Amino acid sequence: MKKSTSLLLLSFLGLFFSSCSVHNGLISNRDARRNNQEIQKANSDAIAGYTPYTSLTYIEKFKTIAIQEMNLYGIPASITLAQGLFESGSGNGELARVANNHFGIKCNNGWKGKNYYRDDDNHNDCFRVYDRPEDSFRDHSEFLKRPRYAKLFELDKNDYQGWANGLKAAGYATNPNYPQLLINLVKKYNLDQYDRPETEEQKLNRENRVLTQINDNTITASKDSVTQSAPVSKLYTVVQGDTLYSISKRFGLTVDELKDLNSLADNSIRIGQKLVVVK
Repeated sequence: MKKSTSLLLLSFLGLFFSSCSVHNGLISNRDARRNNQEIQKANSDAIAGYTPYTSLTYIEKFKTIAIQEMNLYGIPASITLAQGLFESGSGNGELARVANNHFGIKCNNGWKGKNYYRDDDNHNDCFRVYDRPEDSFRDHSEFLKRPRYAKLFELDKNDYQGWANGLKAAGYATNPNYPQLLINLVKKYNLDQYDRPETEEQKLNRENRVLTQINDNTITASKDSVTQSAPVSKLYTVVQGDTLYSISKRFGLTVDELKDLNSLADNSIRIGQKLVVVK
């Protein structure tokens, strides 16, 4: 009886630690190799027909996609192209060729797609696999729609130098030279020719749309302070880089109106503070 209990306990512990390993992104060399072989087999036609890019042919291939993402999200096309060139080795790196991953985006708990494993910061780091390169560009845009990058979307979408420095400041890369590497690529290949200036109205509309998406989990209806028949007020949660002025512009208010709505004595606000943003 004791022997059977011990065997059951060992089996349970084995399953438990195996589950923890999967949850924490750990994988054996054999399983990683088997997984990668399956990905390579599934993409064998594309791999067999692969023609190496030069930096110029890479830019020509993906500039239209970068411009499209810029118009949708406000990320300068020059920055997207520079990051693609740098992160993917002009489209010739293993992740780009096999996994259609042009930005080195890794898996996380929310990722539901296929995985590809290779050494990076850690042994057998998990990277995302995309069906098409275009999906990688779209996921790159979505990846940047995180609160830590929110301040970048208040920049002009042709401010590539601001974006390069802002990405590093927000923790996108650990390389201290990352901003200059991107800026050098923009200048070398004249990538800022694909950035288009926007009017103040376009900028405000784009800011409002993208930043609202970033904060869609923190903008909620406040029902506690209104009656059932009264209009529901919208709340905005302050993120890093916000000022009363930037928030007032985003929601079509003056600073004084925003202060009156929230009974603010001065212009001081704090990260995480909820502000009423509807007149």
